Amino acid sequence: MAFLLPANDSPGFAMSSTVKRKLTTILAADAFGYSHAMDVDEMGTLEALRAARTVFSQSIARHEGRIANTAGDGLIAEFPSVVEAVTCAIEVQRELLTGAGPSGKGLRFRIGIHLGDVIVEGEDLLGEGVNLAARLQSMAEPGGILVSQQVYDQVHNKLGVAFTYLGERRPKNYEEFIPVYSIGRDGSG
Repeated sequence: MAFLLPANDSPGFAMSSTVKRKLTTILAADAFGYSHAMDVDEMGTLEALRAARTVFSQSIARHEGRIANTAGDGLIAEFPSVVEAVTCAIEVQRELLTGAGPSGKGLRFRIGIHLGDVIVEGEDLLGEGVNLAARLQSMAEPGGILVSQQVYDQVHNKLGVAFTYLGERRPKNYEEFIPVYSIGRDGSG
């Protein structure tokens, strides 16, 4: 049996040997109210950010993930396992919420997790998969975790975690609504 593929110059078919793609689990995290906190107490906020980065980097490494990108008060991490990504997010949120750090002024993070196709550009990840994880993060409550349907489908019966279905939400700059699930601050829905 022969498979026919369109020619590279066919409309709608673009293949480039310089673009590498992969399916991965993306965790996007961002500190809530970071700019305001910097205005109020720059050094205390910097100390809290450093402490939070340590919590994130240690947990990500424990769960076999890697930090793909950091920008200011946020980060993008990837995991080969959806279960490990969700477990990491729960662990990080618990630690950040219970340990405010030496200054007593911990930062509260919002986390979004999506399983999707990404473009690999050096050590960085780009594309729709990353964008959706970031949009989920921006919709999360401070201290909260939101996950996509793809993540929920992979983990809902593998972890002792309750998920709450939040309904169909339309992320910023998206045409379509997507199913969104939350994990409670204590690891419950």
